[in-house]
Amino acid sequence: MIFSSNNQEERNVAEKILQFGTGRFLRAFADCSIDEARKSGTYDGRIVMVASTPSGRAELLNNQKGRYTLWTRGHWQGELIDEFHSVTSVSRALSASHHWDEVLAVAKSPHLETILSNTTEIGLSLQDNDPQSSPQSFPGRLCALLYTRAEFFDYADSSRVTVLPCELIDNNGDLLRDLIIEQAQRWSLEARFTDWVQHSILFCNTLVDRIVPGLPGKTELEVVYSRLGYTDELLTVCEPYRLWAIQGDETLHDKLGFSKGADGVVIAPDISPYRTRKIRLLNGGHTLSVPVGLLAGCETVLDSMTHPAVSKFIESLLRDEIGPVLPVDPATVAPYIDKVLQRWQNPYMHHRLIDITLQTTTKLRHRAVPTLVNYYEMYPAGPAPGHIALGFAAWLRFMRGFSESDGTIYSRFQDTLHPIHDDHAEQFRDWWPVEDRLIPGFVQEVLSDQSLWGISLNDLPRFTGAVQTSLQMILNHGIEAALSGTQRPQLR
Repeated sequence: MIFSSNNQEERNVAEKILQFGTGRFLRAFADCSIDEARKSGTYDGRIVMVASTPSGRAELLNNQKGRYTLWTRGHWQGELIDEFHSVTSVSRALSASHHWDEVLAVAKSPHLETILSNTTEIGLSLQDNDPQSSPQSFPGRLCALLYTRAEFFDYADSSRVTVLPCELIDNNGDLLRDLIIEQAQRWSLEARFTDWVQHSILFCNTLVDRIVPGLPGKTELEVVYSRLGYTDELLTVCEPYRLWAIQGDETLHDKLGFSKGADGVVIAPDISPYRTRKIRLLNGGHTLSVPVGLLAGCETVLDSMTHPAVSKFIESLLRDEIGPVLPVDPATVAPYIDKVLQRWQNPYMHHRLIDITLQTTTKLRHRAVPTLVNYYEMYPAGPAPGHIALGFAAWLRFMRGFSESDGTIYSRFQDTLHPIHDDHAEQFRDWWPVEDRLIPGFVQEVLSDQSLWGISLNDLPRFTGAVQTSLQMILNHGIEAALSGTQRPQLR
């Protein structure tokens, strides 16, 4: 059985990486990259995973001795890829809630070199009154861990580590460092520690890019397990494409160790062009189009790409509104859009739209609002970007929720209940007006809320009106009518 044991040679490999996050993205991205480097003979470290939430994945990982199967599917360099790999880079998994002392013990290890994280955009924030003894926020936990390490090694050079946050936020390394320092100040930790964080810990800005959908349906899954010859509770599906851009100089290769032995790892002094293209086009395109696809009855990304009206909307959104205003080399935009559309048309990807809706409100702020700012910098008098406006309107319709007896907030459309996994779900459940005549004012109030967007979107010429019109069209006539009303903006 593949998960029966780890051999002695594997158990003797040092635990050089501590990873906050056990989800499928890191398993299909960072962990498989490190596994690739290990198997190529260029790296000799393993990963200790830390489960930030009580998902049960830590127990599953330990039951499988840290091993899991990666299923890579799709077109790559003219070939059709459909293959399995056993990933063995994980040594064990800990729960931050139940094994915090063991996590801190890893901080005292002389072998620790790198710390990874992927806690979603919402995870890079502090919590009020977070206790130092048992912090709940990710920055709080990392601050406590680094403080333990610094004190244990008396701030020696050997205590230095490299931190690679994989959250999709601009300048994520800089942000995480600032949060650590702020948390240290809240806890009144000595200045020696904050100086050490600023000057001895390398926080790298990163960009991650790989589509990692959920598992296929039960019937296909049974066929897959039959092909494998075993059942893997952590089977992870991904596309062949992978990009891990890390900001730094060439010396970073030596600090990380694994970067030269894994495909798709790019170290560059400025990764902002990679980040802007990816977050605005691929992620921003998803965030704006997924509510549209759901309202149209699509269940997966592939469904959206084969739906005549939705696919036309998506391509126009990317080519006509997002792409032309990106602050990157214009020559790189069209080829990247071509690649994105090809990746979304992968016939093997069962990427459920409802999964992509996780924390959509926060994602809009980070992925769509910067594009709106660039759009109006380029076209200050408008016209309003109709496809972006429709994306916002469809999101507002999706956020029209109600609570069920189990406490979950759902949105109802297409005669189906869809769970709203968003920290703002309760706010919007209570915010949505009960009378249609109040909807224009509701839209204006939402778009003017600077706590949501960082700016007032009402200040963007004609944007609020475009969102109001699209939302009324959706409510009165359906998403198909709203889609037929979107036109390419006449830009001057």
